[in-house]
Amino acid sequence: MPYAMVRITAFFIMGTLLGIYMPDIISTEVASWLFIFFLLLFAFGYFLPRTSTTKSIVAGLVGLFAVYVAGFINILHHTETRKADHLTHIKSIEAYSAKVKSLPEEKIKSWKVEVVVDAVKLKDEWIPATGNVLIYFSKQSGRIDLKYGDQILVKGAPIPLESPANPHEFDFRRFLTFRNIYHQQFVRSENIHFIAQAQRKGFLFYSQQARTWASLKMKEFVHGGQEQAIALALVLGVRDGLDNDLQNAYSASGAMHVLAVSGLHVGILYWIILLLLKPIRSVSYSPWLIAIISLVCLWAYAFITGLSPSVLRAVTMFSFVALAKPFSRSTNIYNTLAASAFILLLYDPYIIMSVGFQLSYLAVIGIVYLQRPLYNLWDPQNKFLDWCWSISCVSISAQIATFTLGLLYFHQFPLYFLFSNLFVIPGSILVLALGILLFAVSFLSPFALVVGWLLEWSIKIVNMGVFAVEDLPYSLISGIYLTTFQCWLLMATIVTIILLIKFKRFYYLIAGFLFVLIYSGIQWQHYINDVNKTQFVVYKVNGHSAMEWIDHGSSYFYSDSSLLNDTERIRFHIQPNRVASGVGVVGIDDSLFTKTSGGLRYFKFHKKSMLLLDRKYTSLPNKVSADYLIIGNNAVSSLDKINDRIQFQHVILDSSNSMAYSKKIVNDAKSKNISVHSVLIHGAYSIIL
Repeated sequence: MPYAMVRITAFFIMGTLLGIYMPDIISTEVASWLFIFFLLLFAFGYFLPRTSTTKSIVAGLVGLFAVYVAGFINILHHTETRKADHLTHIKSIEAYSAKVKSLPEEKIKSWKVEVVVDAVKLKDEWIPATGNVLIYFSKQSGRIDLKYGDQILVKGAPIPLESPANPHEFDFRRFLTFRNIYHQQFVRSENIHFIAQAQRKGFLFYSQQARTWASLKMKEFVHGGQEQAIALALVLGVRDGLDNDLQNAYSASGAMHVLAVSGLHVGILYWIILLLLKPIRSVSYSPWLIAIISLVCLWAYAFITGLSPSVLRAVTMFSFVALAKPFSRSTNIYNTLAASAFILLLYDPYIIMSVGFQLSYLAVIGIVYLQRPLYNLWDPQNKFLDWCWSISCVSISAQIATFTLGLLYFHQFPLYFLFSNLFVIPGSILVLALGILLFAVSFLSPFALVVGWLLEWSIKIVNMGVFAVEDLPYSLISGIYLTTFQCWLLMATIVTIILLIKFKRFYYLIAGFLFVLIYSGIQWQHYINDVNKTQFVVYKVNGHSAMEWIDHGSSYFYSDSSLLNDTERIRFHIQPNRVASGVGVVGIDDSLFTKTSGGLRYFKFHKKSMLLLDRKYTSLPNKVSADYLIIGNNAVSSLDKINDRIQFQHVILDSSNSMAYSKKIVNDAKSKNISVHSVLIHGAYSIIL
């Protein structure tokens, strides 16, 4: 049974996915009895004499079904909303006490911190409660000095996370539920009261303290905003300081993977450790000695980076690899990887939905399976060419294994990833090594200054290369739309192509052709339903007006000037719908709108007219008609004031209005039997014209 752990982990994953997508298909009690039944049946069959291969297969399948049910039970056990005292089951909360679960993270206009609730105050009493809450507080209040483990009191009630309000928008609520976070709260600094420091200063507390110390040392000896941000991100996984220019450049050059501590960084560290320990390989019991030293170094690195989930995932994976070395005669890498994934899923089954988890394991599997056959295709005689070809084979292998997920999650593909990785990967090795060396010599200022200077200039050189690649023509193909099913089809196609090349069987060619055919059919259906149409959308972007007319791949966008300059909000709220609608050109066509008397904005598109009232008008023209009346910035105090002057069929309240104003106008419209849609209340307004 050379791949026993692969089969066990695969069935455990299938059970986990069943629990995520169909948690109520059976109750926990029924699932538990099924698990016991399959387990007893397997034990009974295991001890019976096996006289045929069929009996062995049946016994194995029974055991795998037990693992399948165990995966289902495990995910239900880790779903906190199934607990009776969870926040989702408690109403009328006036305040709550909580423990800080993360260090404050800097956002554009606020600070974010995650807390875990332990008690809530109702009208007359405090009761025990559980649940994770994301707390945001404005930067205008200054930074609130909170540390991991601090006990705090928060006034007000946490708000359940909302569903996406705009078409095809990223489902941030679902993303957070995979981390068992279901609530958030925007609070003023005066509504957060410090109670006490962490009473139990465990391993995680000191790990967070170590990360804070390391961040301060990095900022002390590395200067320059971008260099400092890259050093913190690449060495410690702290991404607060990364600006849009840096992220866009690394994304366009195919080097985005180095900006988050993950499998690549831990793999580099493991390679450096093995390189440094090469002289002791001749020592007796060296395999075990190297394994122990590797484990200590890997987990020390995880400790200093704050034991973040991505680092824990990568360190666990490479810990299994390190431990497997002494048993190299009786283990294989696929079982080792499967065993590490199984342990991680047992601890946190929702990690299966983490993009980082998926990309890390696919990349490693791709490198393990494809790198050597690719490398053997060419044997360069020149050492430099051999080095370049070796790195290129690693990049190609990882890209083949992961590019479908990249298309699904990020809707883009960097064309020059092969070229950029030739200097980004060696640069990452150097930066990571210098970063760790900086921490080691930080107590010796002269040495730390030299190492910090070398680290800073190493990052500058890498950044120069990254920005140069970004400036190359067609460096990034963006706006790629892909469904989850299409992603699976592409993966299946890649697998069949690899199998066809290896085994040269005609049926793999037929299978690949069918996968491509199905993919093409879905793509044509998407074009007919989503691209080959005209639509009008009023987006929900709190505090802003945002309207878009989309016509067969062309977009005409109207918004206030502050939103037009806010690329991050446009990327999050508006760009997903453009990608799904096949938008290639975005602009404003002046012929779309004219100004009537009184400064009103009047739009006409595909025989539909829209009138925008976005400021308080001293006077309104008589007998103006429009199919849609769009009101913004609390411009109209009452619908009575415009009813006798403007004829309209529908009223749309955009997201530049206040919530109180929107509720008032909605109630007013209902009493007058007027069709009204508030973007703040009901979500984005979208109609096919």
